[in-house]
Amino acid sequence: MDKIGFDSGRYREFQSSHIQERIGQFDNKLYLEFGGKLFDDHHASRVLPGFAPDSKICMLQELADKAEIVIAICASDIEKNKIRGDLGITYDVEVLRLIDAFRSHGLYVGSVVITRYAGQPAADAFKRRMESLGMKVALHYPIAGYPNNIPLIVSDEGYGKNDYVETTRPLVVVTAPGPGSGKMAVCLSQLYHEYKRGVKAGYAKFETFPIWNLPLQHPVNLAYEAATADLGDMNMIDPFHLAAYGATTVNYNRDVEVFPVLSAMFEKIMGQCPYKSPTDMGVNMAGYCIVDDEAVCAAARQEIVRRYYAALCDRRVGLADDELVYKLELLMQQAKVDTSIRTVAAAAQRVAEETGNPASAIQLPDGEIVTGKTTALMGASSATLLNALKRLAGIDHGLHLISPEALEPIQTVKVKHLGSTNPRLHSDETLIALASSATANPLAARALAQLDRLRGCEAHSSVILSPADSGTYSKLGLRLTCEPQYETNKLYHK
Repeated sequence: MDKIGFDSGRYREFQSSHIQERIGQFDNKLYLEFGGKLFDDHHASRVLPGFAPDSKICMLQELADKAEIVIAICASDIEKNKIRGDLGITYDVEVLRLIDAFRSHGLYVGSVVITRYAGQPAADAFKRRMESLGMKVALHYPIAGYPNNIPLIVSDEGYGKNDYVETTRPLVVVTAPGPGSGKMAVCLSQLYHEYKRGVKAGYAKFETFPIWNLPLQHPVNLAYEAATADLGDMNMIDPFHLAAYGATTVNYNRDVEVFPVLSAMFEKIMGQCPYKSPTDMGVNMAGYCIVDDEAVCAAARQEIVRRYYAALCDRRVGLADDELVYKLELLMQQAKVDTSIRTVAAAAQRVAEETGNPASAIQLPDGEIVTGKTTALMGASSATLLNALKRLAGIDHGLHLISPEALEPIQTVKVKHLGSTNPRLHSDETLIALASSATANPLAARALAQLDRLRGCEAHSSVILSPADSGTYSKLGLRLTCEPQYETNKLYHK
């Protein structure tokens, strides 16, 4: 398991305090553009071991009495039924999920903004649905020449045409179901309306990565580039910050490229730009909460290699091209790392070569690697999962926790009644069989009790796993990578 390198408690304290300071710099009204994931930020927890996946939402809970949430969603994303890849749900459904999640944490969601609205029927239907659920919905419109036609944008025919979002609290967090939803435009439109009303509100941006006060080539910042390689993002020295202060900080290309435009917008709205650089706009304090740089470097290097394996598999299934793989290879070179650091991969490959069939491996919290091979009853990922639970529970490898008699009826149902051509049990089916056995077999119950200890463990498969197996590993918190090849040479793979 990763050695702790980040202090989540300090982070929550520093971050909430810094945001409150930023609110005080303006007329007690701050629009905070919140990038990245507010919930379940597993990338941050992987590259900053010790970072709790819910750290950011916990930080906001400390400001709950001062904060309200505004969610932005692009009308064209509603129209296209855009999918959030990690959850497999459309952006409009994700808005509903986010509202429920915020409310469950005691946070107030004030409004939803439909951005770039141009009469799309699906956006109209979404608006009616939200209003029937009691949510206030605002419409923001496309602006010709955005973002460069500043005289038009910052006018009554630009931002002025947008609905003004009524807010009641000093901190307005603007978030979205995914990138490209128009969060920044919502913030700037609100600033325009606030200044027209005599309220000298402010704007700030919260992005966890890149971490501005770590070096450009620090593995944590390189891991961010690896995570966003498909978007074309690139870390770079903030030239505006360097010119203004003579200090080197790190930002990413999109913020640096758009800063002159933003600065001009601020000047037109506020009379002057409150910031001298993109770095100035940020409020991220994560860099001050790293307590063991060696530990976060090691974790970040592992993440870069995991992203490389993911790119190889995406290319194999037709979801990525050579360019993405080459970029990940370059990032590995910059981080001075290669796939040999992923010892769990070598273990899975070794068993696959010995047996001539797919194999998997899991590295347990103490560093021991447990492997599994393909059998008549189970796929390799299922066998490995069961072997890992046995090892964690101190159960002899040779003991059967699930009897063949219990497995055979499941196989019969799969093949005879559900149309499966593969009788072997997937990982989720194996866990259900183990749970069924636990009522009569104390050893099975003991093995089942170890599931939480798998969270954060490394895993590797010698072949691309089915969605059922990879999904189960993901839900258990296993950090899975796969070799970029299928189990068979068929053209169609479920």
